[in-house]
Amino acid sequence: MTMQQLRDSPWKSSHAAYDSSAFNIRPAPEFSTAEVVVASLYRAVGFGGYPETEVPKAGREFDRLGQAAKTKKFEPGRIRPDTWRTVLHGVLESPKQPNQSSKRFLQLCPVVPDVALYSGSARLAGNSWNPGQLIQRMICLGSESDAAAKATWGKLFDALSVTAGDDVWARWLQEEFQRRGKNARKWVANPIDLAASLPETDKDFLRYPARQFVRDLEATMDAKGSMTRRQWVSLLEAVIRLGSVMHVVWLCNVNEKLWRTVRDILGGQPAPASEEEVRRKILNGDARCLAYGNPAVPIVKEYASGYLTARVGLNVVLWALEELGTSTRRLSSSADLLALLATIELNRGPLLEAKVLAIHTEVTDREARAIACKKGIGSNLIEFARHTLGQRQTSDESLRGYDQSYFLRKRGEARNAPWVVSLGPVALLAMVHCCLREAAGPRSVQRLSDHLEWYGIQVDLDNMSGSDLGRKLRMLGLVLDSPDAESGMLMIPPFSSAARLGASL
Repeated sequence: MTMQQLRDSPWKSSHAAYDSSAFNIRPAPEFSTAEVVVASLYRAVGFGGYPETEVPKAGREFDRLGQAAKTKKFEPGRIRPDTWRTVLHGVLESPKQPNQSSKRFLQLCPVVPDVALYSGSARLAGNSWNPGQLIQRMICLGSESDAAAKATWGKLFDALSVTAGDDVWARWLQEEFQRRGKNARKWVANPIDLAASLPETDKDFLRYPARQFVRDLEATMDAKGSMTRRQWVSLLEAVIRLGSVMHVVWLCNVNEKLWRTVRDILGGQPAPASEEEVRRKILNGDARCLAYGNPAVPIVKEYASGYLTARVGLNVVLWALEELGTSTRRLSSSADLLALLATIELNRGPLLEAKVLAIHTEVTDREARAIACKKGIGSNLIEFARHTLGQRQTSDESLRGYDQSYFLRKRGEARNAPWVVSLGPVALLAMVHCCLREAAGPRSVQRLSDHLEWYGIQVDLDNMSGSDLGRKLRMLGLVLDSPDAESGMLMIPPFSSAARLGASL
């Protein structure tokens, strides 16, 4: 690719250093629901190499074989074909959204691994993005070391596997899917790809959502023995929903701050003097992106728009440096970013002569609709955030309560009602459990506030007691009233002491 190709098609591809950067958003997110992300994670962890594009076709064939089974002779000791169809299209079926009501395809809750072979692709046709790879990159970025990332990935495979410790329903269901699946992939541990990792020197000093996500993932896996398989999958969904979206928002913010720093240098300001300054000014996820009870989509849109503007600018500068004979190979650490910024400062004159800022303005003006998130990558980012965090909207009104692990809900019944930050019951259980992972007794709600701030969600402690969040905490029995505590409430761990003991070992 050349500078001219970038000017003609700014979204088609990127400079090699940017494309392979740990701070680039890969894979590029599109529409997904929580169940789609979990199903894709199954495929990434235990069905390595199974393409997302194969899932809809395999689902149609699996459903066809189930329908054809009713013409066969009933086998003693097996469930009847009509019973199996009830399991598929009644017990396991996930409610369709309003725009899906007329479409016929398998949409199943990913309770056990083999369900993910037939359901849970983001698209029903064409090339689908791979949410499981996004979670894998988050584990690499959020783990303390490469060895810790491998250990977490292996533990996740064990937790997602159906074993003797799972309930009878889950064990029976997995056996039935394995028996009925013809030429299906076997559930085998897939090694983690560590290409997206950060140096440990950066991880030790940075605060960002992926670090908290990995800790919360560990806490969620420790709690598996305290509930049924279906309940645990819902808990896992909640952690994955919040972690994946806020990780993408953090990356958007990093790109925006990096481009702002580049603009400042081109404007005559000095480059950062140290890696510590790069971490503090660019990489730290200290922004409180969302506020509890407030609309979320406009904020996400603002971050997505900033990312797209920055992406164009950074690629213009990288290609301009390439044409000046200065090649940049890596952008995957604070040291790499420091070296890039120093190079830009050294070549400030030639870059300005190459009119990099004018080229950036030209491209962004021409791509105004894309940068305003009305089409393309920006629109996809908004769809990803809204549908992953938002409560499932169902075509069947009687199933509106199906989704309980959401982080956004509609304020009102109108179609254009805003989506506000509000934790569903399962999401709240998950967050309280994770923030009290190592606690042996009640703790202040300040701990929950601090926990959510790691992800970028701000909670008003002064008004918590009478707020929607306070009411939900009381309804779920997660707090004790205490005049000496923050907001008069103390949180209590929601699950068994055995799970908490396992977490602390």
